[in-house]
Amino acid sequence: MKTNAFVLIFVSLLALPEAKEHQGLMSTLFVQKSAEFYSNSVGIYNSAMDKLPELVEDENYTAALEQTSGFSGKPPAVILDIDQTVLDNIAYQARLIESGDYYPTGWDAWCMEEKAYYIPGVDKFLDLATSLGVEIFFVTNRTANLEEATRNNLEKLGFTFSKKLDQLLMKDEKPAWTSDKTSRRELIAKDYRIVMMIGDNFGDFVNLDINRSPTTNRNNVASMHDDMWGHSWFMLANPAYGDWEGALIGFDYRQPRAEQLKMKLKALDQQK
Repeated sequence: MKTNAFVLIFVSLLALPEAKEHQGLMSTLFVQKSAEFYSNSVGIYNSAMDKLPELVEDENYTAALEQTSGFSGKPPAVILDIDQTVLDNIAYQARLIESGDYYPTGWDAWCMEEKAYYIPGVDKFLDLATSLGVEIFFVTNRTANLEEATRNNLEKLGFTFSKKLDQLLMKDEKPAWTSDKTSRRELIAKDYRIVMMIGDNFGDFVNLDINRSPTTNRNNVASMHDDMWGHSWFMLANPAYGDWEGALIGFDYRQPRAEQLKMKLKALDQQK
């Protein structure tokens, strides 16, 4: 009887296309299980730690495109994204695969569990920045209703927030704080020299018009800033999600999953 029951469950799962082959399966396994992801993440943060002291000392340097003048002499600051940059949410992605769902299903509930771990390497970077007197700002597109849970999660991991300064800048916390992070970078730039930025999405470094543009343009603009990558801009690889995916489908997530998959397949380059 147990064998028959197992066969019935297995067959029923195969009948569900999302359970059989979720689009996030391989990327989620890569982030969760591979030595390659771990070593890449630690390597990025080690490189950032190597660069940080010299950037702090160079008062004539800024990492922010929004900061064009008048920054010399301001105290140094770093800006980090949160999701898949500071906090690892890959367990949430695993849940989506098991249930056959996709973001944003269950996202707020996951954040409110306050269970995310640090991305490998980030804890040492945060400690170094603090020891060098660098102010740390988290600029995230988590929505404002998740601020308390996000703060709690970071504090559970050992981060200490200032009692005099808002270091956690959420999407929709203020009317101008949309998914475009430009206005929040501009706010930080008024009082600080932004010496480094770290993220997992192009929009963590550039404005929305560039970030939400076609793949070719995004790649062209990225190549225009070759002097920034690995110097004061550090990008963590995120194969699970991001605006790189949106660019493949015209940023229209309302399309049926089958149509999105067709567009992704069409985007493949086989060098014929």
